[in-house]
Amino acid sequence: MPAITFEINPNLTAAPGTTFSSMVWMPPASPVTNRWSGYLDATTTGTWILTGNAGTATGCTLATPCPFPQLKTALDDGGEQPTLFTAAVTKGRDYMWIGAVDGLRINGTIYDFEVDGVKARRAG
Repeated sequence: MPAITFEINPNLTAAPGTTFSSMVWMPPASPVTNRWSGYLDATTTGTWILTGNAGTATGCTLATPCPFPQLKTALDDGGEQPTLFTAAVTKGRDYMWIGAVDGLRINGTIYDFEVDGVKARRAG
């Protein structure tokens, strides 16, 4: 399964010198094989990690991944909100995955991946 990676400045009060981390969603096992699945909600399925010192400061590391509500609480530690730099659909080196990602929703925008490019549209 592909993952989603956001490059962020976590803006952690507990780690003010940490200005970069990858926030990675690790999906659960594929819900179906050999056909399209329904939409997967990264806020309710799978787990999340932060790389580097941000992971250590929040406890959301590869060794101890967090569900999204826990990660969100850890990032909301009284300082500024995290800053998003980039978003990417990624795939690690662990297992083979052959498939496609049709769309990615970030807050109120759906990024719809089509042959002629990515179309941004409002979530309805």
